[in-house]
Amino acid sequence: MSIFDEVLAFIRHPVAEGFEPLALAVFRYQCAHVAPYQHFIASHGIKPAHVTRLDAIPPLSTRAFKYAALEASDAAPPHELRVFFTSGTTQGPHDRGRHGVVRPDVYRASAIAHLRRMLFPDAMRPAMLALHPTAGLMPHSSLSQMITWCIEEFGGDEKLCAATPQQVDIAAAISFLREQERRDRPVCILATTAACAALFSALAASAIRLKLPRGSRLMDTGGAKGQTIPLTPAEVVAHAEHQLGIPPSMTINEYGMTEMCSQFYDATAFNSTRAEPPGHRWKLPPPWLRAFALDPLDLHPLAAGEPGLLAFFDLANVGSVSMLLTEDIGIVNEDAVRLLGRSATAEPRGCALAIAEFNPSSQASSD
Repeated sequence: MSIFDEVLAFIRHPVAEGFEPLALAVFRYQCAHVAPYQHFIASHGIKPAHVTRLDAIPPLSTRAFKYAALEASDAAPPHELRVFFTSGTTQGPHDRGRHGVVRPDVYRASAIAHLRRMLFPDAMRPAMLALHPTAGLMPHSSLSQMITWCIEEFGGDEKLCAATPQQVDIAAAISFLREQERRDRPVCILATTAACAALFSALAASAIRLKLPRGSRLMDTGGAKGQTIPLTPAEVVAHAEHQLGIPPSMTINEYGMTEMCSQFYDATAFNSTRAEPPGHRWKLPPPWLRAFALDPLDLHPLAAGEPGLLAFFDLANVGSVSMLLTEDIGIVNEDAVRLLGRSATAEPRGCALAIAEFNPSSQASSD
């Protein structure tokens, strides 16, 4: 069985005590088959065969994806390679991060399994509204790919993608939501925070308040950059309840990045016993990801509950690099993470600007 098949088997049937041995095997595979990573580990004077603990692996900054091709050289035929780019909104297009995914089936398995746990634990197949382009329109966007998989796996017969790479059709989105309300059909909205802000602004400008059917939900994928007035996750929850009739437990913020194949989601009363009010929510990773909070000075692991730079070991990244250092600050407590913000030197996240900057005043229209 290949290392990829071992990871797939773990994703399908995770066993807690099996994580670390498999993670160390993945680390050694990456050291042998991802040339830039091999040089990185060697520069730290580390012999992969001698590493026996995950916290002894130096994390690679996600910024490295801008400067090197970090995929395994022998993992799959070239036609299977999928390349995803970071949004590149703060630099030119040639400075965007590049994540080559050599086994998209592992990426899909990770995305679907955790979506099932966190957004669809009730096995409902709602109508689907995407306020971000799907993969056919933006094939190099990891968010577009995840949204497409979500619609394919969990959606009912009714679905609408109300976005292109240039704009979001807010009028079409509102018309779709009104139709689901009229037909008493639950709907799942998949949107960046900026798209949510544009929708809420248009509803307010048109004095429209919807009461979406029971079972409706909203996945807020973050990316506040590009909003006239940025919304916090708690404000998205409040607006969704007031303007769409979606209960707070059914508005769930997602945290992820192009450089990592797994995602985190808010723990709420809908999907977890670890439920907190908006603004204080913990985020849950899948069982195939381990989170660390690191001291920003020496990158040593901190005790549970201490804030630090977040690092993750993601088994689903088996074909590239699994131990990653982010530019996000947070707290790790057992199997959960609380985000506190970005480090002072971090670049702003630009997911919201994967499509043109939203201007609610020009997009709002009544139905």
